[in-house]
Amino acid sequence: MSRQAPGIFVTGTDTDVGKTVVAAGLVAAMKRAGYNVGVMKPVATGGVRRREGLVSEDAEFLAHVCDAPEPLHVISPIVLREPLAPTVAARRAGVAIDLELVWKAWAEILAAHDVTVVEGIGGLMTPIAEGYRVADLAAALALPLVVVARPNLGTINHTILTVEAARARGLAVKGIIINGLDADTAGVAEETCSGELARETGLPVLAIVPRDSETDPRKPSLGEAVVEACATINFRTLLRG
Repeated sequence: MSRQAPGIFVTGTDTDVGKTVVAAGLVAAMKRAGYNVGVMKPVATGGVRRREGLVSEDAEFLAHVCDAPEPLHVISPIVLREPLAPTVAARRAGVAIDLELVWKAWAEILAAHDVTVVEGIGGLMTPIAEGYRVADLAAALALPLVVVARPNLGTINHTILTVEAARARGLAVKGIIINGLDADTAGVAEETCSGELARETGLPVLAIVPRDSETDPRKPSLGEAVVEACATINFRTLLRG
């Protein structure tokens, strides 16, 4: 399954750190830079019922930003209803996680786009199936990681743990994106986290994405502040193998 492909895998230090917002910002900025971008959210929980069945709102948002030609069941081939870890949600639903659906969808998306932005679920060590974690999925897709981190107190520990877990599994980490910085309320922890994360991990902080009232994945709307923050990234360097 593993083959080097142009793209990035967006993971986070935890759930709800803003992976979807950052992934959408990256997609929008890449499109402006002239890339033919595909999106994928291979596994999702907390799905909502639509006419076409159970769908991921995160995948809907990414598809909207990307103007994706693929249907949602390709962009997000595994969707479970309860907002739980995939293994728990699948067990409670009485279904098995079929990763073959992911590989088939990945091949279709890969063939249609120059670059693909893949958003993980939860954190790097979140279990997807029995004995199979998000880190294993990133390795199978052969994509380098971008780690999304919070700006507030505690983020240094969480980010170092994520980076070290990735490195221990031989995963390439391109850098860190800090998401949700509120300049009006930032204290010392928020003001110093960028420098400390770079120093402690040896990785670049690729962007600092501000908290943005214009961004709401459920509307769906992506604020210009998010796109502009992501547009400061050198994508040629980021996507280099």
